[in-house]
Amino acid sequence: MKIIYPAVFTPYEDSQDGFAVVFPDLPGCVTGGDTLAEAMEMAEDAASGWVLAELEDGHDIPKASQPNEIKTEPGEFTTLVLLDMDLYAEKYGNKAVKKTLTIPAWMNTYVEKHNISCSKVLQDAVGKMVNAG
Repeated sequence: MKIIYPAVFTPYEDSQDGFAVVFPDLPGCVTGGDTLAEAMEMAEDAASGWVLAELEDGHDIPKASQPNEIKTEPGEFTTLVLLDMDLYAEKYGNKAVKKTLTIPAWMNTYVEKHNISCSKVLQDAVGKMVNAG
């Protein structure tokens, strides 16, 4: 899922190149960077994190405002920031996803007898594979 939100970039008072960035549609989503490129990168990351947290908590995400509806002060500008939520969630998502697995009956008997969590075993095994590269 790709989403676009407008962001307001405000030049830092004490820097020629840096910008603070706010998303009017994402309450509390504020970031910045020492250069325009860094501010753009940080804006994408901050907004993606904000949206992912809302989605993982089961909330609806806000509808994006039209950029021409956003009021800015002199020196500020509004631009659109593209969020690739599938890519971001794949990389940073923490919400547990239910998976069904099939094991032989004898293994299930052993697992139940010894109070083994199949989810924990699978998470540990895949975690070791990921860390091994």
